[in-house]
Amino acid sequence: MVGIGFRKDFAEDFLNGNELAPFFIEVAPENWMNVGGFWKKKLKKALEKYPLYTHGLSLSIGSPDPLDFSFLKQVKSFLNETNAQIYSEHLSYSKCDNAHLYDLLPIPFTQEAVKHVAQKIQQAQDFLERKIAIEIVSYYTPIAPEMNELDFVNAVLTEAKCDLLLDVNNIYVNSFNHQYDPYRFIDELNIKNTAYIHMAGHRKVANDLIIDTHGEAIIDPVYDLFEYTMKKLKKDVPVLLERDFNIPELTELQTEMNHLQSIKNNVLNPVRYAVA
Repeated sequence: MVGIGFRKDFAEDFLNGNELAPFFIEVAPENWMNVGGFWKKKLKKALEKYPLYTHGLSLSIGSPDPLDFSFLKQVKSFLNETNAQIYSEHLSYSKCDNAHLYDLLPIPFTQEAVKHVAQKIQQAQDFLERKIAIEIVSYYTPIAPEMNELDFVNAVLTEAKCDLLLDVNNIYVNSFNHQYDPYRFIDELNIKNTAYIHMAGHRKVANDLIIDTHGEAIIDPVYDLFEYTMKKLKKDVPVLLERDFNIPELTELQTEMNHLQSIKNNVLNPVRYAVA
C-alpha cells in the first residue's frame, strides 16, 4: 500500500478527480482535530474513500517539559473518531518551557536522553492505548553526543517498546551530511517493528549539505535505498509519499506512488520466469 498526505492545496482536485489513487491518506492530527465547517466536510468525504494514517507534529517527545495530556486527550479523540490506523510522531522536540519552537530539533544522543524519551513514549502509549510509530528525523548537527545516532535510535526503540516510522529519505540525508553508510545503518537498525515508511525528496544546497525539504521528487539513490530496505524488512509495510509544498501535477505524484508500489511488488512478489 502506498498513500499520500491529504493536503488542502490539492484536496478539491483530489476528491473530485481521478488522477490520484492512493491506498490511504495521512494527516497531522493537530491540523484537523479542531476544524469544522467546510474543511471538516472535506476530511469526512476523504475518510469515506480512504483509510487514515496520522503523523503528529507537536508531541515534542524529547523536550524537558512533561507530556501535555490535555493535548493528548484531543489526539486520542481524533484518532478514535477517524478510525486512524497509525499514529506516528518524531524523535525530536519542538517546545521548551511551553514555548513552541515550530521546528523539529534534534535530541542529544545520550543515555539520559534515551531514558527520558522512552519514558515519555511509554506514558503516551499507555494514555492513547496504542503504540506510537516514532520517526528518525533529519538533523544537521549533533548535540553533545555520547553515542552515535544508530545506537541512540536502537536504544530508544528497545526501551520504549514502540514502533518505528522509517523515513528512508531522512536516513539518506543524515548519511550524506554526517558521512556514514546508509546501507550499513539499515543493516544495523532495529527494523523488526517497522510499522510505517515515509518517502520524500530533498534539496542539495552545497557539496557537503542536503536539506530534507519534502518539496522535490524522490531521487534514484533514495529509491535504491528504499528497495534495499524492503529486502531487509521482508514484509509489506504501508508507505507514504510526502510532498508538503511545490506540489506538481497530481499525475506526477501518482507516477511516484506507482514507482514505490512497483519496487514493493518486485521485492515482495518477484516474478519468476519459467525456463523454456
